[in-house]
Amino acid sequence: MIRRREIFGALAAPLFAQQPAVVWKNARELTIEGQGWTDTKAPWDRLPAKAEALVRKEVWDLSRHGSGIQVRFRTNATAIHARWTLGGKTVAMPNTAGMAHSGLDLYVRDNAGKLRWLGFGAPQKAELSEAVLIKDIPAGWRDYVLYLPLFNSVQSLEIGVAQGSEIAAAAKRTELPIVFYGTSITHAAGASRAGMSHVSILGRRFDRPVINLGFSGNGRMEIEVARLLTELPAAVYVIDCLPNIVAAQVTERTEPLVKELKRAHPETPILLVEDRTYQDAFLVEAKRKRNVDSRIAFKAAYERLRKEKVKGLYYLEGDGLLGVDGEGTIDSSHPTDLGYVRQADAFEKVLRKILKSSR
Repeated sequence: MIRRREIFGALAAPLFAQQPAVVWKNARELTIEGQGWTDTKAPWDRLPAKAEALVRKEVWDLSRHGSGIQVRFRTNATAIHARWTLGGKTVAMPNTAGMAHSGLDLYVRDNAGKLRWLGFGAPQKAELSEAVLIKDIPAGWRDYVLYLPLFNSVQSLEIGVAQGSEIAAAAKRTELPIVFYGTSITHAAGASRAGMSHVSILGRRFDRPVINLGFSGNGRMEIEVARLLTELPAAVYVIDCLPNIVAAQVTERTEPLVKELKRAHPETPILLVEDRTYQDAFLVEAKRKRNVDSRIAFKAAYERLRKEKVKGLYYLEGDGLLGVDGEGTIDSSHPTDLGYVRQADAFEKVLRKILKSSR
């Protein structure tokens, strides 16, 4: 006769079996992309340390955010963990939820070679967050991409796998990056996850490095930033700053910025992007006028540069960047995920032509 204690003892063993210990890997020991400089003040900054004395404080502070930076690695693990500490105490904004603002976003390369979303790490508190990004997947070597938080600085980041599994740096890619300089829209305000900016979407679509130098509210075509951009060899420079400046500043700053880039990299294409159409501009006259005035000034600067025979200059109009149905933003300005996908669609068409012609 089997005793009751024996039954429960048999059942308890598998139910409460000890899980394998997690072994942690410093993410800095893996492959980092989306970070243009290595001589940074903190490990995950987007501008070099010297920029603190060169750019406005607002730009410098925003450059500490992780937008667009990614960790690329390979592992055969059946579960992937992460733990990270944040520099900012705020983990969300009115127009950007916590998972994008301060969380992590995991993609994996599938059997067809395409990067697909797989898991996320939601922030818990600024001091330390820990999450299981994905679990219960089949064992086997795969390539992964982990995106850093969009609007918070990262003080430390570790990736964990079970003891007995292996993790290694992905091969470094040699293609020149597409470098984006812009505003909160480039920075990715409004995105639901860290990998959902149009910049990151385009990086996956082109399967090449991208660098996101979006500075929320402070992408103003400043010559100090342009001089820093010249230190980054690029496949294309994308300038998308109109939402943060008015027509007079557009007239004043467009040509000096383009000429600064061309002096350093005369053969590198530059894509000038008009501001997106405010989604309520069809009724709000002031917003409609803001769009129109900035675009007139921008197009005039573009035409003057063309008359001066500046080569490799391209132009993307703003109407249609977010669609025409009003569903592409959260607040008339900052895109929803739908808006970011639509922007990526519009950028992709012109960037494919540019990249093809510049080979």
